[in-house]
Amino acid sequence: MKILLFLIGGIGLSLCLILGIGMWMFKKDINKEDPEYIVQFIKENAENKNVSLSIHLNDEKWVHVNANTPLPLASTVKIIVAIEYAQQAAVGQINPEQEVKLADLDRFYVPKTDGGAHEAWITQVKKDKEIDRVPLREVVDGMIAYSSNANTDYLITMLGLQNINHVPGSLGITCHEPMYPIVSSLFIPDQLMKEKKLTKQDTLKALKNMDKGEYRDRAIAIHKKWQTHPPTDQEKKQAMKMMGSDFQKNWSDRLPRATTEDYVSIMKKLNSKTHFDKNVYVYLDPVLEQLMKSPSNREWLVHAGQKGGSTAFVLTISMYAKDKDNNQTELAFFSNDLTSIEQAKLSKNINAFQLKFLTDTKFRTYVKKEVSNL
Repeated sequence: MKILLFLIGGIGLSLCLILGIGMWMFKKDINKEDPEYIVQFIKENAENKNVSLSIHLNDEKWVHVNANTPLPLASTVKIIVAIEYAQQAAVGQINPEQEVKLADLDRFYVPKTDGGAHEAWITQVKKDKEIDRVPLREVVDGMIAYSSNANTDYLITMLGLQNINHVPGSLGITCHEPMYPIVSSLFIPDQLMKEKKLTKQDTLKALKNMDKGEYRDRAIAIHKKWQTHPPTDQEKKQAMKMMGSDFQKNWSDRLPRATTEDYVSIMKKLNSKTHFDKNVYVYLDPVLEQLMKSPSNREWLVHAGQKGGSTAFVLTISMYAKDKDNNQTELAFFSNDLTSIEQAKLSKNINAFQLKFLTDTKFRTYVKKEVSNL
C-alpha cells in the first residue's frame, strides 16, 4: 500500500509538473509579441471568411483579403458616432462644453459588461476630484479612448439615432448595417423570456430565429423606456444572469456589420483632412487621434487615429496615419468567430502589426506578398 501510494503521489507530481510546464508555455506563447502572427492567422482563416484585411498605402490598394465580406464591427462602429458628434458640433447644433451629469450616464452602465472601460474612464476624469458632471467632449473622448458603452448609448440619445445612421450613406457606404443602442440590447433575452414565458433554452432558440429588424426595434424600445424609467440595479443583475456564453455569442453575432473596404474608405476621408469641412476636423481629430497625445508618436507622425473593438468572439480595428515622410496609410482588420486563444493572440499582436507596417518597408512588402493571392 505504501508503495502504491508513493507511485500515485509520484504520478500526481509528474502530472502537476507537466501541467505547470504546459501552462507556462501557453502563457509565454500568448504574451509573446509577434506581428507576423496576424499574417499567419489571415492565411489560415481567409477561406472561412471570418477574417478580413484591407490596407491602402499612398493611394494604392496594398492588401485586399475578404474586403467585401461584412463582419461584426464591435466598438469600431463608434467611429460613426464620433463623426456625427463632430459634424453637429461644427455647425453649432450641439455645444461640446455642455455639462453632462455622470448620473445621466449611469442609466446606461451595466457593471462587468465592458471590461471595466466605463469605470476606468470615470476614475480618469475625476482624478481625485469630487465632480458630478463633465463636458460633453469628455463623454465623447471616453467613448473612443476608453470605449465606454454607457457613453455611446448616451450619445445615441443626444445626437439622434437617425442622424447617426445617416452618416455611412453620406460617406458613400451602402451596406453598413444600422446602429442601435449597445447596452439595451443586452436586456433583450430577459425581456423575451418574460414576455413569452419561455425557458432559457427556448429563449436562445427564439433569439437565433429573430429577424434583425425586430432585434434592433426591441433594443431601441428598451433604450427609449430608460429615458424615464432607467433599469434598477436588480434589473441589471437579472439581465446579466441571462448572458451565458451562448447568449453572448448571439449578442456578438448581431452587432452591426460592415466591410473592411467600407472602413478603409472612411479612414481615407479622415486621413485626407479635406473631405469634411475644416471645422469638423477641429472637433473630430482630438477624439480619434488619441495616438498623437504621445510625444514619441509626434516625432514621426503628422497625424494618426484609430478605433478598435472586441467581444469574446470578435476583434476589429480601423486606423489611418500620415508620417513625416508623407506616407499615408489606411488599414482595417476585422475578425469573427474567434477562440479564446485566437482572441488573446490577436489582441496581443495587432498593435505591433500596425506599428511594423507603418515603419518597416520590408515588412510591408512581406505582408503584401504573403496575402495577395488569398
